Amino acid sequence: QWATIRLQKGAKKPQPQVPRTPTANGIIERDETPMEKEIALLHRADFEFSHIFYFCRKGFEAIVEDEVTQRFSSEELLSWNLLTRTNVNFHYISLRLTVVWVIGVVVRYCFLLPLRFSLAAIGITSMIVGTTVVGQLPNGSVKNYLSEVVHLTCSRILVRALSGTIHYHNKENRPQKGGICVANHTSPIDAIILTNDGCYAMVGQVHGGLMGIIQRATVKACPHVWFERSEMKDRHLVTKRLREHVADKSKLPILIFPEGTCINNTSVMMFKKGSFEIGGTIYPVAIKYDPQFGDAFWNSSKYNIVSYLLRIMTSWAIVCNVWYLPPMVRKEDEDAVQFANRVKSAIARQGGLTELPWDGGLKRAKVKDTFKEEQQKNYSKMLVRNGSVG
Repeated sequence: QWATIRLQKGAKKPQPQVPRTPTANGIIERDETPMEKEIALLHRADFEFSHIFYFCRKGFEAIVEDEVTQRFSSEELLSWNLLTRTNVNFHYISLRLTVVWVIGVVVRYCFLLPLRFSLAAIGITSMIVGTTVVGQLPNGSVKNYLSEVVHLTCSRILVRALSGTIHYHNKENRPQKGGICVANHTSPIDAIILTNDGCYAMVGQVHGGLMGIIQRATVKACPHVWFERSEMKDRHLVTKRLREHVADKSKLPILIFPEGTCINNTSVMMFKKGSFEIGGTIYPVAIKYDPQFGDAFWNSSKYNIVSYLLRIMTSWAIVCNVWYLPPMVRKEDEDAVQFANRVKSAIARQGGLTELPWDGGLKRAKVKDTFKEEQQKNYSKMLVRNGSVG
């Protein structure tokens, strides 16, 4: 707070103003009236060329500040946390602030980073060795118990390596065996955050390198579901294997992130319906990080995994809240998409996140032409319905 006040009042030269949180006060002010009502009020008379300015304004709004691409960059902070100011480069304000920032760099890089790196190495090594040893045991209750002990212990070491402070709420709703846990996705460490409080069967693609070694070791002790790249493209095969897992009530709950990509801790985007076609009980979980202590969001288009891990391991801490929501089942009159949207809405409400209908795949892909055409048809229908086109 002191640093923020100094930034606001102590600058000798006027500094460029940084936009406040886009989710609260955007760059531009939009009307909250739905488009259909706006056009109905606008076109009470015959069509005039000036009416096209309505669509021009909407277009400019989308170009200046659309509600999708801003979800794929770090959220802006209202106060400085002595780290970089998220999306804005560092500006010199005063010698006093600069000295405080330099001291923070020394503490984070010279003291915290070596300690955290040592803990991470211990946690990863223990995970590989422990699961490999447990994997040699015959299947049974003893193996399952020891596997859970190894996973929980190693996950808690890894959370300590991030200086993680996690608050779990409503633990009576924790996912049970034979169920499916779905959560919003901000970071690769989401899985460690959840595993710190309970064991899950992970679902994902087979990797190489260190991640591949960990996957091959853990699958020997725990029924994780790893897919080859060719299998991931076969949705029916994936669904079949997940159904077989859920049908066995003795197996750990499956952990799935239906968004399919990391979103910047401000919103929840479209849930893919595949996770909700499997059947079984869905256990929603809402995860919300506190950005005052460190930015947990992984912008995979800007940072590789090594750079990202270095950033979070040199932050002050990883602080977050985890809410276990009551279990949900699919209603008879619901399809998979409707069920997914209902679960997404519950997670967004509990986590204080903005609910968006857009596909997280837009992080790397352009909007499909079919979607553009659909919007154009909707505009035409609204114009014709209001008597604007003869």
